Amino acid sequence: MKFTAQQIADILEGDVVGDENIKVSKLAKIEEGEAGALTFLANPKYTSYIYTTKASITIVNKTFEPEEPITTTLIKVEDAYKAFSKLLEYYNQVKLNKFGVEQPSFIADSSSYGENVYIGAFSYIGENVTIGDNVKIFPNSYIGDNVKVGDNTIVFSGSKIYSECVVGKNCVINSGAIIGADGFGFAPNENGEYIKVPQTGNVILEDFVDIGAATTIDRATLGSTIIRRGVKLDNQIQIAHNVEIGKNTVIAAQTGIAGSTKIGENCQIGGQVGIVGHITIGNNVRIQAQSGIGRNVKNDEVLQGSPALAYGDYNKSYVHFKNLPKIIKKFNDIEKNYGNS
Repeated sequence: MKFTAQQIADILEGDVVGDENIKVSKLAKIEEGEAGALTFLANPKYTSYIYTTKASITIVNKTFEPEEPITTTLIKVEDAYKAFSKLLEYYNQVKLNKFGVEQPSFIADSSSYGENVYIGAFSYIGENVTIGDNVKIFPNSYIGDNVKVGDNTIVFSGSKIYSECVVGKNCVINSGAIIGADGFGFAPNENGEYIKVPQTGNVILEDFVDIGAATTIDRATLGSTIIRRGVKLDNQIQIAHNVEIGKNTVIAAQTGIAGSTKIGENCQIGGQVGIVGHITIGNNVRIQAQSGIGRNVKNDEVLQGSPALAYGDYNKSYVHFKNLPKIIKKFNDIEKNYGNS
């Protein structure tokens, strides 16, 4: 799809300086711009590239005035970075603007869906599923029995939502995510064998939740595993049964959270963090990457290390840890000299 400079300016409420009829069909970084591409300049460090870029259109701040000749058409806006972000969102909406039910796909007769939905080829929609308006389910997705999917949610290709789970409005579930697989529940018997404990609960995703690719969220043993409103989960995260994550918490890739742990609101958790089960983490907690959390955490704590320490204590301790060989050598020298005295 192609857009003219004037069409883009109308979307962004900007002003065109140059050829208002020039067209673009792709996006590019300013240093890699080529004919037919749209780019932007927001960081002054990249100003030099505007004089060499081959991009057809460049979004700039209204305050920008070129000091050398340029060939790119400018669209001047109040904030180039925010304007480009807005345009990316618009572009994404256009790109995902699919409607209808593709064949072959399976939709059980007992299921229902709202207006303006898209259900891609080879998707499976089980019994008694309820799908809201403007939902997009991309090809090769699986929606199990009795699932509810709220309005404006997107389920990308290859995702699996197991039976009984509830997905709120305006959620995004990326490819390969699995919502509602059995939790890791086994009990040993007298022979040392492990017997599976049935997992009879579900997963609830509240509104505006984003789930990254290949992230797994296990159903509860009893009750629900709950991901509260506005939570953002990166790729390849494991969330075990009966976990609850508070609203607007963000978690980076490869983090693992064991069963029945409760995480508060507005937390920031780095990549490859390991969190044990049956603990409570407070609100506004920040956990640095690769930390190991094995205890309850109070509100507003900042942690690092494994097992995790308060962030300031960890940094102070690490200074000594780096110098440990020197410290041991000094200690041995003192001991040797004391023994020879």
